[in-house]
Amino acid sequence: MAIEFTSMAPIILVTIVLLWQAALTGYAFVLAGNVADKAARAGATADTVQESPDQACRRAGREDLPGGWTARIDCRPDGDMFLVEAHVDVPVLFPGGMNFPLTITSKAAAAKES
Repeated sequence: MAIEFTSMAPIILVTIVLLWQAALTGYAFVLAGNVADKAARAGATADTVQESPDQACRRAGREDLPGGWTARIDCRPDGDMFLVEAHVDVPVLFPGGMNFPLTITSKAAAAKES
């Protein structure tokens, strides 16, 4: 019995690591969507007296980004719309360490409010 467990332990550990990495990748998709949506809404409703729409967009997008996660947020007005593209990096095993060369991208838009 001990011999079977010893030979299966590496397979079980690798399976657990792969499942955890898949969960982190899925969470990156959720984060990218949330960051883009929140940033677009903030940019569209920004009070230009206090801060520019671009600054409001980036600030709002980073507010809900958990520590250790990295993202690039591109904000820009386009006519009556405010467009955002969020790029969230997928970490290797835990946020704050190395990142895969994989970036999850999400786009969002919101109508400008006056």
